[in-house]
Amino acid sequence: MQKISVQELLTEYANGRRDFGNIDLSGADLFECDLQDIDLQGSDLSQAYLAYTNLSRANLQDAQIQGAELSSARLQFANLTKANLQQAILVRADLCYSQLEGANLVNTNFQNVDLRYASLSFANLKNANLSNANLKQTKLTGANLSSCNLFRAQSANLDDADTDDTTIFPDGHRGVR
Repeated sequence: MQKISVQELLTEYANGRRDFGNIDLSGADLFECDLQDIDLQGSDLSQAYLAYTNLSRANLQDAQIQGAELSSARLQFANLTKANLQQAILVRADLCYSQLEGANLVNTNFQNVDLRYASLSFANLKNANLSNANLKQTKLTGANLSSCNLFRAQSANLDDADTDDTTIFPDGHRGVR
């Protein structure tokens, strides 16, 4: 995996390059960058600072994004299939129509996030915080919601999700439903 500088990424992106698969951007500061349609499949973005970054339609499949700061980031229509976002912070992020199938979302902070029409099927959301999240039409088939906080989540359909007695439901109660 090749390590590149933020300046090199931004210069090449400005020149029209979009394929940055399998690169190392761990710890990078990409605050408020506009990187829509970028392909970072398999890349390492762990501990990166991506607050307010536009990653709409980005390909982040199989990316390592653990511990990254993505508060208020735009990730509409992004492909995060099988990505590792363990302990990432996505407070107020926009993930409408995003694909998070099979993603590792353990201990991820999704407070006030917009996940309308997103797919989290078979994602591991153990101990994730989804309080006040908008889950309208969000697919949660087979998603692991043990110890997940869904307090005041909107429009959550948990019928096909895996919950247990540690799950906090939108109404604030715990237990299997």
